[in-house]
Amino acid sequence: MLTTLAINNYRSVRDLVMPLTRLNLITGANGSGKSNLYRALRLLASTAQDGIVAPLAREGGLNSAMWAGVEDRSGRVRRGEIAARPRAGGSPAPRLRLGFGSDEFGYAVSMGIVTPAGNEDRETASSFLLDPEFKRESIWAGPFLRPASLLVDREGSLVRRRTDGGWDVLTQHLPRYESLFSQVGRDRHSPEVFAVRETMRGWRFYDHFRVDADSPARRPQIGTRTLVLHHDGRDLAAAWQTIREIGDRQALDDAVDDAFPGARVEIDAQPGGLFSLRFYQQGLLRPLSAAELSDGTLRYLLLCAALLTPRPPELMVLNEPESSLHVDLAPALGRLIRQAAGHSQVWVISHSTRLAAALEEDTECNTVVLEKVFSETTVMGQRMLDRPAWHWADGGK
Repeated sequence: MLTTLAINNYRSVRDLVMPLTRLNLITGANGSGKSNLYRALRLLASTAQDGIVAPLAREGGLNSAMWAGVEDRSGRVRRGEIAARPRAGGSPAPRLRLGFGSDEFGYAVSMGIVTPAGNEDRETASSFLLDPEFKRESIWAGPFLRPASLLVDREGSLVRRRTDGGWDVLTQHLPRYESLFSQVGRDRHSPEVFAVRETMRGWRFYDHFRVDADSPARRPQIGTRTLVLHHDGRDLAAAWQTIREIGDRQALDDAVDDAFPGARVEIDAQPGGLFSLRFYQQGLLRPLSAAELSDGTLRYLLLCAALLTPRPPELMVLNEPESSLHVDLAPALGRLIRQAAGHSQVWVISHSTRLAAALEEDTECNTVVLEKVFSETTVMGQRMLDRPAWHWADGGK
C-alpha cells in the first residue's frame, strides 16, 4: 500500500507531499487541481509500463506539463510587495519530479529537458530535442528516501545497485530517454527493481467508461474470461459473467439490488460466442438490453464490474466515478467502493458531496481537500509539520 505521493513542478502542483491510506478521497472546488493529481499518478505509472515520454508528448511536451508559476517562498509577491518575475537565466533548469513511498519500497523519478551539450555534431545530433531526459531515478526501502535506505540509483546513463560491499554498476549506457525499468530488473540481481516495476504495472485507472449511444458496452461482444474490465468498459458482459463464475457472485447481485431494489442482471451467452447483458427490473415485462439502459445505469454496472473484479489490484484509481449517475445512487456507489477497499488501496477523485459523505462513513477514509492559492495546488489545512517525510535524490525535501 502506498503511504505517500510526492509531486514537484507538475502543472498546478509546485510542491506537494500527500499522505495516503487504504481509502483515499481527493476533493476540492473546480479548478483546484484534482485532475492534475490523477494525471501525475498516471504519468508515474507509465514509467514502468510503456514509458513516460509518449504520455508527456500527448500533454504538449515537458515544457507544457511543468509548473509555470513564480517562486514566492517569502510570500512577498502574493502580498503585492514585489512584482512577479520569470526565473533568472542563470538559475538551474527546473525538473519534473514524481514519486511514491510505501512500507516496503519507494520510487522517484526526476526529468528535465535534453541538455544541448554534445548535440552540435551534425552526424550525431538528434531532432528530438523536446523529448525529456531521465535525470535521476531512485528505489529505496521504507517509506522515504534516506542515504542508508537507497537500493538502486540512476544518474544520467549510470545505474548502480547497493550490495553488501558497497555499490555495483549495473550499466553505464542506459539511454537517457528510457527508464531504468526498460533494462534493469530482469535478473536475480535486482529483485527490488522487478518488485517495484510489477507493482506499478498492476495499478488500475478508470476515468473513461464509455456510455454514449455507440459505446461497445451497449452491443453484444465476443466473450472470453475477463478478470480485469477494460478501461473503457467494452467487455462488460464478459467481465460480469466472469465474476459470476469465479468471483463474488453474491456481492455482484447485492450491489445491483442496493442501487436498484428488486433488479437483477443476467448475461445471455449465444452459441456463436456473443455475450449480451440483460437488465431485469420490477414492473417491466421484459428485460432491458444494454443499448436501452440510461447512461447512469450503465455506468453504475461498469463500476460494479471494475470494483468487484476477481483479481483485485494493489491500487485502483477512480476519476469522478459519479459522472452521469443520479445523485441518489451515490450512497450505493460509496458502499461498493468501501467494499472494494477491503481488497485494494482505492483512490477516488470526486466533487460529489453525497459520494464523499458515503465514503467518509468508513473511519479510515483519508479525505484530502485541495485548494488553489496563487495558482498553486495545495492541500487545504496542511502545515509543514503535517507533511510526510520526503526527500528527492537530486536535492530538496
